[in-house]
Amino acid sequence: MSFLISDALAAAPAPAAGPGALESLIFPIGLIIILYFFMIRPQMRRQKEHRQLIESLKKGDEVQTEGGLLGKIVELGDNFVSVEIADGVVVKLRRSAVIAVMPKGSLKEL
Repeated sequence: MSFLISDALAAAPAPAAGPGALESLIFPIGLIIILYFFMIRPQMRRQKEHRQLIESLKKGDEVQTEGGLLGKIVELGDNFVSVEIADGVVVKLRRSAVIAVMPKGSLKEL
């Protein structure tokens, strides 16, 4: 007498109970925890170290930029830094482009 459900489906036994809700959430929660400790946390640490490096820049530091330029800081601004890469050649860069402060005298070796 059922118009919408066939007799075979109506007489089918109920499916067996699967794992509980808590058991099915353990794997995704574990993946999120692993992702946090292996990817997110180290990236946040690198960002914090780079921010400290940018804030500690001072005139006369020898630096390396993202593009591979090596030079000496001759002028600092809030967002920009002027770097002398050769005698009389000064390039203006964003402060965030500086990736490393080189030891004093490293430019003389080149």
